[in-house]
Amino acid sequence: MPSSDKPAILQVIPALDAGGAERTTIDIARALSGRGFRALVATSGGRMVSLLESTGAELVPLPLNSKAPHTLLQNAHRLAKTIRRKQVNLIHARSRAPAWSGLLAARATHIPFVTTYHGIYNASNALKRLYNSVMVRSDAVVANSQWTADHIVREHRIAAERIAVIHRGVDLEEFDPAGVSPERIDRMRSAWDVPPGHTVVLLPGRLTRWKGQLLFIEALAQLEREHLLGDITALLVGDAQGRDQYVAEVRRAIARNGLQTTIKIVPHVEDMPAAYLVSDIVVSASIDPEAFGRVAAEAGAMGRAVIATDHGGAREVVLPERSGLLVRPGDPFALARALHRWVALDEKERAV
Repeated sequence: MPSSDKPAILQVIPALDAGGAERTTIDIARALSGRGFRALVATSGGRMVSLLESTGAELVPLPLNSKAPHTLLQNAHRLAKTIRRKQVNLIHARSRAPAWSGLLAARATHIPFVTTYHGIYNASNALKRLYNSVMVRSDAVVANSQWTADHIVREHRIAAERIAVIHRGVDLEEFDPAGVSPERIDRMRSAWDVPPGHTVVLLPGRLTRWKGQLLFIEALAQLEREHLLGDITALLVGDAQGRDQYVAEVRRAIARNGLQTTIKIVPHVEDMPAAYLVSDIVVSASIDPEAFGRVAAEAGAMGRAVIATDHGGAREVVLPERSGLLVRPGDPFALARALHRWVALDEKERAV
């Protein structure tokens, strides 16, 4: 039986592959373990499991990536057993499917239930709205930005006082420019085959339409048409996560605009601090609002300026004309102008 003098917090999340919610889960597990708590994470697995276990957290394998009603009920029963066996004091859900299981388990075991809204969910019909509502059926609701909190109030018609706005943090030990060796930077430049003297523009994010890769390609194509592109290497860094058709569309857009030697598609990168330092400019081109804007926060911690679309949580992270620029959403010409303006600055002027 675990020692009851150490409070236990159980986080539940569908999988640990890639993304802001997943990274936050691991960061919180590390912080809890470092402060004398027992950190547990229930998840279906994923490539970040080894990173989670390195924090000292305990993995609870469960098929929490399933939305099937019978599986949600089975997971609720399994979570309740875990709560009793591990003497869990609080359960924290970071996504809807595991939140339903977590809610039922918390009520069965009479422990507090907390949810964090990491993103904006589709609410196109009454059934979807019911499914989403689990995120506000908790004892406490956490929003990762004021923009997210405002959305929750509008969407679910709950009192703003029920919501705690906690902006996602950045681990300043991991994202510390002084902690990245020149060898790590050189290794990444070599792996990406970045020509000497090129300005490197980095767009991190899953390869999915709303992240704006096609918009970014169109902005670079506009600069090329105006003979303003110059010596640039642009990197699309992120997972496809099975979106093969979209990746093919991105490749066609690159080829159609003659940008095959300018734009590289790079799979998942483990060493993001080094990736940021390889870059000169970081772009977040999301065509739909980001709930927070993790890329902008991480890039800022690494001393890199950010060009982001002017909506969502990015407005709470990017300081225009200080830590970067905000551009009109969905406008490749505005993004092209911002890129040209920033590329024209010298190294001292670009410094954040």
